[in-house]
Amino acid sequence: MEQLTRTELRKKIMTILYQINVYQKNKVSYQLEDVMKENCEIENEFVKEIVYGVLTYQNEIDALANKYLKNWTIDRLGNTDQAILRMGIYELKYTETPPVVAINEAIELAKDYSDDDVRKMINAALDAIYHDILDA
Repeated sequence: MEQLTRTELRKKIMTILYQINVYQKNKVSYQLEDVMKENCEIENEFVKEIVYGVLTYQNEIDALANKYLKNWTIDRLGNTDQAILRMGIYELKYTETPPVVAINEAIELAKDYSDDDVRKMINAALDAIYHDILDA
C-alpha cells in the first residue's frame, strides 16, 4: 500500500468533513468510523486526529471563523468551503503543523474546490487567525 502524502490525506479529510456536515444538516445518522473508512482505505492517524479534532472543537473553530470572516459567517459558506476552513483553523490552532503549511494547504484545496471570492475569504480569515494566535 503506497503512502499518501499529507496533501492527499487533507483532500480525504476535506471529503470526510464535507460528508459529515451534509449528514448533520440533513439529520442523517452516521457512524464516524464508517464515513472515514469509505473515504480513506487505510487507517491513518493524521486523518483521525484532524477529523476527530475538528468535530471535537467545532464550536470553537466556528466561533473563530465567524470572528474573522468579514461580514460573513461560516454557515453561509458551502459545505466544502466549511470543511476546508475548519480543517485549516484546526491545524493552525491545535496541531504542530507549521502555520505557513496549514494555511497553504487550505488555500491549495480552496483553489481546487472553492470559487475565487471564497478562497480569498478563507485566506484572509486564516491569515488573521494566525497573526492573532502568534501575537497572543
